[in-house]
Amino acid sequence: MAGTVSRRAMLGAGLLTLAGVGGAGGYGVGLFLTKEPSLAGTAAPLAVSPTPGTTPTPTPTPTGPPRKVTYDKSPALDADDLSYATRTFTVTDMVRSRISVRVPSDWVYTKQTPPKSGRFTDRTKKRWIRVEAGFTITRPPADSLAARLKQLAGISASQMVKILSQEVEANYATLSYTYVPDEELSPEGVLRHVIVRWVADDTGNCAVEMSSTGLPQDKDALLDVLDHATDSVQRRDTPLSG
Repeated sequence: MAGTVSRRAMLGAGLLTLAGVGGAGGYGVGLFLTKEPSLAGTAAPLAVSPTPGTTPTPTPTPTGPPRKVTYDKSPALDADDLSYATRTFTVTDMVRSRISVRVPSDWVYTKQTPPKSGRFTDRTKKRWIRVEAGFTITRPPADSLAARLKQLAGISASQMVKILSQEVEANYATLSYTYVPDEELSPEGVLRHVIVRWVADDTGNCAVEMSSTGLPQDKDALLDVLDHATDSVQRRDTPLSG
């Protein structure tokens, strides 16, 4: 049986449920600090969920000295300059998920390998939004956020992860942080701003993970991009054998 998730439905009575598909999977905790797409997610839910309104500061694993940070002084992305269009694509993990979402109309889709997520990138290649699905829907967004914090705490100090904020709502959780990509991806050490959001279905468990990434001065527009995606996203699942 296929299922659909939409935050429009979530705002009223919760996201529509998914049934008849799935298995053990990634739970929506992909990590994007090195190569795109994410490293493997953490499978087991954490025992303790984060408390809304608190901002823990994980201590990165000291496996290398902090890098020299470069601040890209490009003009900030302006939310007023963005127009949106609905795009559809398919991702595959434990199940096959057909995703429909509104993103900036001139951002280009890039299929990721492995195909657990889709990414839309602006013409400068400095900003993008990633949408991940196909994982098993088994734990709430707050637990996925907590798992991400645990992952970030283990990142090399050379990537200079700094947690900016976290927020847990009834049907989604949001995490903001900055970091410096590893030298392979960014030899200049350009500081990046990331906003990650985990959106629940009507079971209360995470169905879609999204991250909006750019430069620190883009943060308001990045949130606007993420909000448009959150308000419009739909996930329809079918078994891999179907």
